Amino acid sequence: MDDINLHYRFLNWRRRNREIREVRAVRYRDRWRNMARDGDILRYHGDSDEVGCFVAARPLSKRRRYFEVTVNDTGVRGMIAVGLVPQSHKLEHQPGWLPHSVAFHADDGKLYNGSTVGQQFGAKCCRGDKIGCGISFDSDDGQITVFFTKNGEEIGSVEIPANPEDLYPAVGMHSLGEEVVLDLNADWRVEDDDGQMIVDSHEEDWSRLHDVKVTGTLLEYTGKGKSIVDVGLAQARRPLNPRFHYYELEITDAGEKCYIALGLARRDYPKDKHPGWNKGSIAYHADDGKLFHGSGVGDPFGPRCLEGDTMGCGIMFPRDFSTDGADDADDWDPDVASRPSAVQNNLYANDDDEDEEEGEDLEGRKVMVFFTRNGKVVGKREVALPPSGFYPTIGMMSSGEKVRVELHPLSG
Repeated sequence: MDDINLHYRFLNWRRRNREIREVRAVRYRDRWRNMARDGDILRYHGDSDEVGCFVAARPLSKRRRYFEVTVNDTGVRGMIAVGLVPQSHKLEHQPGWLPHSVAFHADDGKLYNGSTVGQQFGAKCCRGDKIGCGISFDSDDGQITVFFTKNGEEIGSVEIPANPEDLYPAVGMHSLGEEVVLDLNADWRVEDDDGQMIVDSHEEDWSRLHDVKVTGTLLEYTGKGKSIVDVGLAQARRPLNPRFHYYELEITDAGEKCYIALGLARRDYPKDKHPGWNKGSIAYHADDGKLFHGSGVGDPFGPRCLEGDTMGCGIMFPRDFSTDGADDADDWDPDVASRPSAVQNNLYANDDDEDEEEGEDLEGRKVMVFFTRNGKVVGKREVALPPSGFYPTIGMMSSGEKVRVELHPLSG
């Protein structure tokens, strides 16, 4: 009888988890009405009597505080709106018309802030113009500063009482032929004294980029994505060290299959192999939640990771770990740092001899590698640190995959 009750409890647990996953899938889904979507292109698909509206799946945040829309076609009347709305925004209304929403309208250059009556704000927009919208986190007393741009120049800003977690990118249309290109991962930089945009490509952060394009902190897979050999690899220029011992990525687009891997690898790791598959590497794979450690066969490790999730990887270095004073240098080079002597890690080492995993790099001192998902530790694994160090390494393998990377979110 107890076995039967346990069985039914397990079935109920699985059903509840499935329901939770379904609710989350709906919650993190883009919404639109009277529009047709083809990748990043949005087209008006109504009869001009009804508003077309798109609302992104996720709100703006400190990591993704700005987005842009390029006007491909103004259509009959050019009634295109770009702004921010709450998640519950009714799709039959233009952004800016309803309470708790704000938007810049291209047809009249007016700002609509929770009202169907707009205020003169900027110039009208035409075909080819880029309209941007972002938020600043410098305001106090529950106020958020929302700013708008046109072709790379700020038009103006407005303060609204809102929580940044409640502001979702939105695009509105209202006439035949209107078409825009949406970029939810656009970067915004403050202008310098010469009036030119400061663009930090961050390419210097990466020593190797194979079938991966870098734009700011965004990495985009550019490979074929057809077979197991079509791996895109990005490896950081510098290895993790006691000062910079952790890094993160946010899955901004899961692509076709979310074949995204986050981990660590030796410096000469093969460019066409997923992190974790070959000797001298370890990685947490998003698509199946498995940990791969020097082998093409993964072990069950944690939950799968989806679009919007943040994955992290770090090393717990022993307190006596020495890099010959490199803690004071941002560009520690393992080639000039002496290899540390073999001293047991009292915090994490196991006194019992364990069988090494197939293909594991047996050289080097043992360190504890850990992985996180959305700020919580998923698990850890003790591994041998290669003589050259462990380099942050990211793999992607299906079309459309994009991740935003922060190489130094923590220090100490």
